[in-house]
Amino acid sequence: MSVKTITVTESAYSALKSMKEPGESFSETILRVAKRRPLSDFYGILRGESGERFEKAVWEARRRHEEDHRVRRERVVRELKE
Repeated sequence: MSVKTITVTESAYSALKSMKEPGESFSETILRVAKRRPLSDFYGILRGESGERFEKAVWEARRRHEEDHRVRRERVVRELKE
């Protein structure tokens, strides 16, 4: 197995060390923490009021995006007609 040496700040080292499980190497910790998780792992993480606020913020962001897109599309159509 080949190895690489990396340099991290003291605060990054402390953060990584705090994530280590007993008996786990730093390499194992990095691989565990960096692993991509399926979206289904996060199902139900936000509930009640915080979930409702998040959902409302997402819908509002979508609405603004759609409105901005509509305005840009109309501008392009106008400019193409000129």
